[in-house]
Amino acid sequence: MHPAFAALLSALWVAPCLAFAQAYPTKPVRLIVPYTSGNTDTTARIFGQKLGERLGQQIVIDNRPGAGANIGAEIAARSAPDGYVLFYLSLSHAINASLYHKLNYDLTKDFAPIALLISSPYILTVHPSVPARSVAELIAFAKEHPGQLNYASSGSTSHLAVEYFSTLAGLKMNHVPYKSGAPATVAIISGQVEVALASASASMPHIKSGKLRGLGISTAQRSPQAPDLPTISESGVPGYDVSTWHGIAAPAGTPRDIITRLNAESLALLKMPDVIERYRAVDSDVLGSTPEQLGTHIRSEIQKWAKVVRDSGVVAD
Repeated sequence: MHPAFAALLSALWVAPCLAFAQAYPTKPVRLIVPYTSGNTDTTARIFGQKLGERLGQQIVIDNRPGAGANIGAEIAARSAPDGYVLFYLSLSHAINASLYHKLNYDLTKDFAPIALLISSPYILTVHPSVPARSVAELIAFAKEHPGQLNYASSGSTSHLAVEYFSTLAGLKMNHVPYKSGAPATVAIISGQVEVALASASASMPHIKSGKLRGLGISTAQRSPQAPDLPTISESGVPGYDVSTWHGIAAPAGTPRDIITRLNAESLALLKMPDVIERYRAVDSDVLGSTPEQLGTHIRSEIQKWAKVVRDSGVVAD
């Protein structure tokens, strides 16, 4: 083919794509959030509001909870890949890839990653009746009193995060499940359970009031939200690194120019001071990534948590 003719064909193909990207979106965009009210919904609404302002169209939050966040994921995966349905995915979905024997979607095949948005640490907390003032002391106490400590969880993520900790530390505690974070928090404050690994947003107010004792932060580095709190990793459990993260994705097959546009807008809004401040208010740190980096992160998390699931023996109900 003559080079000039090839260049003309390329231009004819690219021009409509560019025009399409510039025109998008021409109607409201639906953001599927696989949870009800709570911290995740709050962070999704912060993102949706600002993305809508940047795109010039409303972002409609569509809460689709259930089945460990799998119902919303399945709905999103089966939606038309036209840029008008987005999905607010999280660490839970990477865990679910191994936790559930059968899913009606594939996280790595049925979604087009857009951007990694935020992360939030967990805090290892104990009721004040527990005679441990550090992670090392908790480990020692648990080993001296095997099976006597009970820990609360409010879903598969917090459950497996404690199991991961227990496996690395070589100890055993009894699991007490709760339907959500609120009753789990009430349980440890009241002394019904002794230990919890809960979100910073749920834990910090009670740590500050003295109702709970914070022992360690779950991330590899100390958190700006609690700089004086040591990491679990530096406190006797090297390699422990857990954070709940959220990203944005679209159904697989969504045009690349739309993915590129949404990534650029997402990164831009994550740099806005008011957005950073609003996320900090709910103990979340902004991240940002390319679509490729989010894809790599998802695959890495699936692999990491598959081992945790195997080692713990935990299975989905």
